[in-house]
Amino acid sequence: MPASESMSEAATSTSPAMAMSTPWTYQVTPDNAHPEHPRPQLTRPTWRTLNGLWEYVGRDADGVVHRGERILVPYPPESRLSGIGRRDERMWYRRTFDVPPEWRTGRVLLHFGAVDQIATVWVNHQLLARHEGGYTAFTVDITDVLRPDAEQEVLVRADDEGNRGTFAVGKQANQPGGILYTGCSGIWQSVWLEAVPEIHVTDLDLTPDLRGFDLVAHVAGASSPPTVDVSVALGDEQVTSVRGAAGERLRLDVPDPLLWGPDHPHLYDVTVRVVNDDGDVLDEVASYVALRTVRVAPDGDGPPRVLLNDRPVFLNAPLDQGYWPDGIYTAPTDEALRFDLERIKALGFNSVRKHVKVEPMRWYHWADRLGLLVWQDMPSLPVVLDNPPGPQAPPVAVARRRFETELRAMLHQLRNVPSIVVWVVFNEGWGEYDTARITEEVKSVDPGRLVVAASGVNCCHSHPDSGAGDVYDDHTYVGPGRPELAATDPRAIVDGEFGGIGLVVEGHMWPGEPLAYEMAPDRDRLTERYVELSTELEALARDRLSGAVYTQLTDVENEVNGLLTYDRRVVKVAVPVVAERNRAVIAAGSGQ
Repeated sequence: MPASESMSEAATSTSPAMAMSTPWTYQVTPDNAHPEHPRPQLTRPTWRTLNGLWEYVGRDADGVVHRGERILVPYPPESRLSGIGRRDERMWYRRTFDVPPEWRTGRVLLHFGAVDQIATVWVNHQLLARHEGGYTAFTVDITDVLRPDAEQEVLVRADDEGNRGTFAVGKQANQPGGILYTGCSGIWQSVWLEAVPEIHVTDLDLTPDLRGFDLVAHVAGASSPPTVDVSVALGDEQVTSVRGAAGERLRLDVPDPLLWGPDHPHLYDVTVRVVNDDGDVLDEVASYVALRTVRVAPDGDGPPRVLLNDRPVFLNAPLDQGYWPDGIYTAPTDEALRFDLERIKALGFNSVRKHVKVEPMRWYHWADRLGLLVWQDMPSLPVVLDNPPGPQAPPVAVARRRFETELRAMLHQLRNVPSIVVWVVFNEGWGEYDTARITEEVKSVDPGRLVVAASGVNCCHSHPDSGAGDVYDDHTYVGPGRPELAATDPRAIVDGEFGGIGLVVEGHMWPGEPLAYEMAPDRDRLTERYVELSTELEALARDRLSGAVYTQLTDVENEVNGLLTYDRRVVKVAVPVVAERNRAVIAAGSGQ
C-alpha cells in the first residue's frame, strides 16, 4: 500500500469528515507534496524542497501528548493529507537534510511559506528564529550553524491557540460550525532550502504603470551598493534593459507595451543580475511583471467607477474561501490550486475575492497567468458571531498589535502581485477598530491599489461607515444589494457579498446539517435563481455598481451554497448559462 494511502486511512479513521476526498487526494505521496518552486516571482535554480515526511509530536487541546508519529508537510495536522487528522495546540516537527558541497561557498537559507501561529526554529540544536503570525512567510539564514561533515537537523515548534488567542485567524475555529470552519495549525505551506551567493538579491520592488515599471533591487552582503543589470523580455525577445545601483529606483519603459487584464494577461519576464566592477555576475534572479493600473474615477460625466488601465471594468467575482476537505487550508496539489481559478474563468467571472485568508504565492501566480482580478482580504481577528448585530468591543491591545503587524507583512509580501487590485481591511466588523486610520495607512503603503475599509459596512458587526477607502461595500443576502451613496461621494460602490443559494448534492456532503441563505431543490432551479439574481445585477451594473461577489465558489464544510461541491467533483449549475450571464454583467458594468 502506498504511504499516502496508509496515512490517509489513518487520518480518516479519526473523523467521519476525513473520509471526503478530492480528485487529487490520492495523487499526493510523501515524494511529491507540492514540489513546485514556492516563490514564482523571485526564483533561482539552486533550491530544494523540504516538503515530505517529518517526525512529529503533538500536544492536543486536552494536554495529551502524541509521540512517534510522522506528518506529511505542508499539510496541517487537522487535515486528512497530513496523516494526523487531529487538532494540536503545540507541535514539534523534526527532520534531517543534506547540504550539497557546491552550496558551501555562499549562504544557505531556510524558507517557510507559513506556520500557524508562532514558529520557533532550531537548526543543529541552535535557536535561530521565532516568527509570529500564521499567514506570512519568513526566512532563516542557517549558514553559520551548518555541520561540515554530517546530516543537518531542523526542529520546528509551532504554537497555535486557534481562535482562543490573539492572532488573525479568518474563519478558523476551535469549535467549527455555521460559517466558521475547521482550524489550521502548524506548518501549512511549503518549507524549502535555497543557496545564494554572499552578495545576493533579497527582494524586488516592482511598481508598474501603462508605459513600463519602476524597479528597486534590494541586495545583501555588499559593503556598498553594487551594480545591477535588469533585462525585460516578452517570450524570447528582450524588449528593454537598464543598469544602475542596487537600492535605487530604476525606470524601465517598455516599447509598444502590452497591458495586463482579464482578457489578455500579458506578463513580461524580468531578469536581475548583480555584477561586480569587472562585469562578472555575482547573482541572478528571475521574476515577472505586468503593466496595469487600477483606480476609482468618474466615468466621463457618470458616477465613480473602477478603472482598469483607465477603462471602466466591472469586478464580477465569486467568494473563494480557500478550504479543502482533504487539506483544510492547504490545497492537495498545485494542479488543484489552478483548477479552482480555471473554473472561475470558465464560469465567466473576471475576478475573485480571496476571503479572510492569504494563499501560497503559487495561487497568486496562477491568478496572474490566467487573468483574474483579485480582491485580497486581510484575515480577521477572532470574533463571537452570536452577539447582537452592531459594533463589538475593540480587540485587546496585543491582538491589535499583532493584527497590524501581520497586515503590514501581508501588504509587503504580496505587493508585486499583478492580479491583486483590491485590499479589504475589515469584514462585517469582525475585530474591527480604528477603521479610518488603518485604511489610510494601507492606502499610504500602497497607493496603486484600491482599498475597501469595511466589507459589509451595512451589516452585522460593522462600525458606522467611516467614509474611508476607495470603495463602499454592501452585503445583502440573497440580494443583490442596492446600496446608495450621495452623488458627491467619490467612492465606487460594490456588492461585496450576495447570493448564497444552496443545493444539497448527496454523496458530496460534509457531515452535519447543510446551511445556505436559501435552498434550491435541484440543479435546474439553482441555475434559474442564479440567472434571476444576475439579471438584477446587470441592471445595477448599468447604473452605479462597480463590482459584485457571489457567495460562493465551492461548498465549505456545512455551507452548501457553492457553485461547486466541497470536493470539487460536481458543478452544481449549468456552466454555459452562468458564464453567459456573468459576461453580460461584466459588459453592462464596463460600458460595453
